[in-house]
Amino acid sequence: MSKVTTTYICDTCGTQAPMAMGRCPGCGAWGTMQAQVSAKSSKSSGRGARKSSLGTSVVTADISTTRMADVPAVAVMRTPSGISEVDLVLGGGWVAGASLLIAGEPGIGKSTLLLQLAHEATLEGRDTLYVAGEESLEQISLRAERLGVSGNLTLTRETSAWQLAEYLRAHAPPLAIIDSIQTLTSDDDGIPGSLTQVRDSTALLSQAAKDTGTTLVLIGHITKQGNIAGPKVIEHIVDATLALEVASDYRVLRSLKNRFGAAGEVGVFEMTAQGMNAVGNPSLAFLAERPRGVPGSVVAASLEGQRPLFLEVQALAAKSPYSSPRRIVQGLEQRRVDVVLAVLERRINLPLEGLDVYVNVAGGLRLTDPGTDLAVATAVYSAVTNQAVSEGTAVVGEVGLAGELRSVPQLARRSSEASRCGFERVISPTTGPTTGPTTSGGRHVSTLADALKAIWEV
Repeated sequence: MSKVTTTYICDTCGTQAPMAMGRCPGCGAWGTMQAQVSAKSSKSSGRGARKSSLGTSVVTADISTTRMADVPAVAVMRTPSGISEVDLVLGGGWVAGASLLIAGEPGIGKSTLLLQLAHEATLEGRDTLYVAGEESLEQISLRAERLGVSGNLTLTRETSAWQLAEYLRAHAPPLAIIDSIQTLTSDDDGIPGSLTQVRDSTALLSQAAKDTGTTLVLIGHITKQGNIAGPKVIEHIVDATLALEVASDYRVLRSLKNRFGAAGEVGVFEMTAQGMNAVGNPSLAFLAERPRGVPGSVVAASLEGQRPLFLEVQALAAKSPYSSPRRIVQGLEQRRVDVVLAVLERRINLPLEGLDVYVNVAGGLRLTDPGTDLAVATAVYSAVTNQAVSEGTAVVGEVGLAGELRSVPQLARRSSEASRCGFERVISPTTGPTTGPTTSGGRHVSTLADALKAIWEV
C-alpha cells in the first residue's frame, strides 16, 4: 500500500508547507507555493526486518563502514581552465568529478564565458560536452564563430537527465557544460524548471560526474529577487556555487561556495564583441574615472577573498527636507553603514541628524569586507566638512562601537597592492597580529579620531 501526500513548495526559496498558501512564509513572495504530490510506501522493507520483544517491526540494515585512518590520502588534481581569472575563483582550476553551479541575470554572459572555457579545454585535447537546452545548435554555432571557438566541441540538445547521465558514464568526457539545468527533466512527464525536476536532474548528473571524474558545470537561472532559482538543495548538492554579477562595464565572477577552494574569491572580466576578457589589474580599472580633489571621495584598500582590491567609496551629505533623514547605500551592507554613521555622531560629534547621507562604491561592485568601515567614515566626514582627501592616500580598518579601529586580515598584501597602484600612504589599524610594515608614508592608528587626524595631518 502507498500513501499519497501533497506538499506545497516555494519556487523561490524552497520553503515547504503542508497546505496551500497564497504567500510563502519563508521569503514572503506571493503565488510561488506549488503543489508536489508524492507516494510513500506504508510497509517496511522486508530485507533486514525483525520483530522486537513487543511485537513491533524493527528495520535493521548492514552498512559498509571505513575508519578515517584507513582512507587513502588523495591530492586534489587541478586542470587549468585556460582563463586566469576563472582559475583564481576556482582555487587553481577544474577538479575532476566536481560539480559547479554558475548563476546570473539573463544576458550577463554566462553562456559566452562557458563557451570560451569549453574552447580552451578542446585546445588542450580534452573532450567537452556542451548541452544546449535553451538555444538551437545554429545559435551556438553563430556565437562560436563570433568568439573564434573551434569546431571540435561536442554539442547536443538532449534534455533528459537520465540519458545525459548514461552518456557521462559511457564516454566520461573531462568537461560537461549544461546550459541550463532548468531545461532538463528527470522523468518523461516532468515539467522543465519545476522544483523536483531541477533537484533530481542535479542529483543524477552530479553522481554520474563523481563516478566518471567528469567536471560538471551547470548554468542556473536567478529569480527577480536576485536569488538562485530552484530549490535550495541544489546549492548543497554541488561542490561550488559561482555568481556572475554586473559592475559598471565589467563582469564579476564571485565564489559563493567552494569545497575545493576559498569562498569569496572574485574574478573581473570585460565584456567585448570577442567575448569575456580577463582584467589583470581590476584596481586600476575601477579607479580610472575617479575625480581628483573632490570632497566625499576616498580609496578603500578592500580584500575580496584573498584578492586585494582598491576601490573608490563616495559619500554625499545634503540637508534633508524630511523629518527622518534618508540613508541610501549602494555596494555596501546597509546595517554596517548605519553603525559607522552612529559612531561618527557619538564619538566624533559629527552632526548628521538633519542630513540625508548617500554612500556608494563607484563602479557598481558589491563589497563584503568589514575593512571598508574606515573608508565609509572618512568619505562621510570629508563630505560633511567639505575637506578633500589628499591624493595617494588609501584607508582600511574595521570601526568598532567604541570608536576604535579593529584589525583586518592580510594587511601586508593590501600594502603591497597599494605600492603597485601608486598609493604612498595607507592608514590602517595598529591592533592585531597582522600589523606590519606599511607603505613609506603610511600610518598605523588605533582609533577613528586618530585616523581622521592622520588623513588630514591635523
